[in-house]
Amino acid sequence: MITKRIIPCLDVHKGRVVKGVNFLNLRDAGDPAVLADFYDKEGADELVFLDITASSDDREIMIDVVKNVSENVFIPFTVGGGIRTIKDIRVLLQAGADKVSLNTSVISEPELISKASKMFGSQCIVVAIDYKKITDFKESNQDKQIGLDSNSKWEVYTHGGRNRTGIDAIKWAERVSDLGCGELLLTSMDMDGKQQGYDIEYIRLVNEKVNVPLIASGGAGTLEHLQRVFQDAGADAALVASIFHFGKYKVADAKQFLDNQGVLIRK
Repeated sequence: MITKRIIPCLDVHKGRVVKGVNFLNLRDAGDPAVLADFYDKEGADELVFLDITASSDDREIMIDVVKNVSENVFIPFTVGGGIRTIKDIRVLLQAGADKVSLNTSVISEPELISKASKMFGSQCIVVAIDYKKITDFKESNQDKQIGLDSNSKWEVYTHGGRNRTGIDAIKWAERVSDLGCGELLLTSMDMDGKQQGYDIEYIRLVNEKVNVPLIASGGAGTLEHLQRVFQDAGADAALVASIFHFGKYKVADAKQFLDNQGVLIRK
């Protein structure tokens, strides 16, 4: 049986790790390389680095951060933000990243997923989906395969959560899975930073639709939230930020709790 993974998430803005609420009101949490080394020693299974303003600011990918981290960290780590081309992916993998996370770029060029998966292996390609619950439904201009309809409950957002896409978040998860990505990183913008728990309903529905591992993101506030996202939603990994960055819990605390609750985790 496959073990569940605990993955600290380091949102990077202007070279620093930050954490906000609903993608806003960013608070400084430290140096990326220092925090990466800390979590490596703490027993994290993997790390995720997301340059959260690279796409919205139209900036280049954070090669220097990747090189610094790869020289000191010995667990797998994923890098996302501002990745637009096959060349960008190659540069990041050569700099030491184990996986890349694609988001904004694949909305306009979904074929990048299949191209990258064939070239580098699907295990390297993570597709990130930032989504919100729909509160003001508008008819979508997207094709029916991925567009919003009267049954849609969640919409995909891009550019660090700034832009609506008119894309149904469940349909999009199915589409990118079919295109060959190795994992999905699912971030609820409604729950992000609130520490009130993951979006169990959405993750569970995606889990029923796709056959790739799911990384749940957005909302961890207690160790029980981690337990629920594994046992009730079927997530394969849980992304965690605030409760680790600001010292509420340690990675070892989470693993011990989950082990006691019967969740099969990596020791």
